[in-house]
Amino acid sequence: MASRILSQTSLKFLRNASKVSRQPAAPFSVGAVHSDKIDDELKKREAPLVPVDSMTQTHPHQSGVTISVTGVEDVGVISGVPEEHIKNRLVRICKPARNSMQSGSANTHHWEMEFESRERWENPLMGWSSTADPLSNLKVSFASEAEAIEFCEKNGWQWFIEVPKETKPKVKNYGVNFSWNKRTRVSTK
Repeated sequence: MASRILSQTSLKFLRNASKVSRQPAAPFSVGAVHSDKIDDELKKREAPLVPVDSMTQTHPHQSGVTISVTGVEDVGVISGVPEEHIKNRLVRICKPARNSMQSGSANTHHWEMEFESRERWENPLMGWSSTADPLSNLKVSFASEAEAIEFCEKNGWQWFIEVPKETKPKVKNYGVNFSWNKRTRVSTK
């Protein structure tokens, strides 16, 4: 509100300044007069301050009207992703696999969302794999499966869940190498 009033009064100031500049006047006299007028206009038109306690109650302009949105919220229209990259495209929701080079289970306790890959071709210059799909390398992490599903539905994307395969690691001991039983016993003859 104050910025609009300030911009209106500054436009008036510029119009009046161009008229006044044709007449000989003392320097800075026009600006001083107009800055006082700007301050007076702001004091007259400034919106009243609302205390924080009254913000929890209904605002006088609302008059008890509540706006409710029914149905699923769809932000796919305003997401900025071109429609040809979203049409007939599936989103895969999965838990990432454990790194095969490590024995730990780090980075496997979240859910990821990624798009199905589209066509790829071999780049003739270097022989590398190329794609024209901007969503091919997009991976978004979520804390739970429900959050990922909600995000896909909010954007209007079709999705499917890849169920994680839970495997129990085999218990391995160094002492098993020296145990004396029929399965591990090796003849030396």
